[in-house]
Amino acid sequence: MTLSRPVRQSGRVRRGGRVVRREVRVRAPWPLAVPAALATVFLLLPLLALIIRAPWESLPDLLTDPSTRHALWLSVRTATVTTMICVLFGVPLAWALARGSFPGRGVLRALVTIPLVLPPVVGGVSLLLVLGRRGIVGNRLDDWFGVTIPFTTNAVIIAQTFVALPFLVLSVEGALSAADRRFEDAAATLGASRATAFFRVTLPMVAPAVAAGAVLSWARALGEFGATITFAGNFPKTTQTMPLAVYLAMETDPDAAVALSLVLLVVSIVVLVALRGHWWDARRTQRLA
Repeated sequence: MTLSRPVRQSGRVRRGGRVVRREVRVRAPWPLAVPAALATVFLLLPLLALIIRAPWESLPDLLTDPSTRHALWLSVRTATVTTMICVLFGVPLAWALARGSFPGRGVLRALVTIPLVLPPVVGGVSLLLVLGRRGIVGNRLDDWFGVTIPFTTNAVIIAQTFVALPFLVLSVEGALSAADRRFEDAAATLGASRATAFFRVTLPMVAPAVAAGAVLSWARALGEFGATITFAGNFPKTTQTMPLAVYLAMETDPDAAVALSLVLLVVSIVVLVALRGHWWDARRTQRLA
């Protein structure tokens, strides 16, 4: 970030008989530039320290260790399944929040966002109270079907879904609220059913938001820790995901913890790069509006 660099500001000019918008650059005032610089340093310094202190010479051996490969593969596998579940259930829920008309819709929207602000450990405890062997639903599953969910790989997926689902719902709901309904109305006048209009018209219009929400959900699931360790435990090859492996490695092998953290950092950067186009398109749309 270059603080002395002028900041862009939109303006209007007449060109060729047309009024077009032009970006005018102004300098950031120093009362804003100094806190902004401190905030940037505060956010980037820990990440820079991670890169500087990484054991680059032994990194290949640490990353190819069987326990690391198992944790990485389990994280990728569970995060991918979690994302599929989020898309399957999150898109209909987003549609209900954006287009539905029923009592308590505002309350439902508030409830959906609770996992975003709820401490993940509390989420894990809540899942135990519902799906644990003595939980509201878990005891029935255990007594009637002999199904036990906690401390299994399925518990990892459920915990990740609990914290990741709001990211997809909010992303898709915003796109549905902003989408032009005239196309759906035109499809309806041509005889398309509501389901056909949704899958053939609405869903393609909000596909970028669905993709962005899916990427965010996948990243959130990959980095999930609190709910997972509370509801699923920390068992190698079964429930030990990458964040849990980092936590365990910090107590026994700090170099391995740094190496695993570096992997998660790289994944986060890849996610940001993947979403960059979506954000850029959104800003361009706002400018053209």
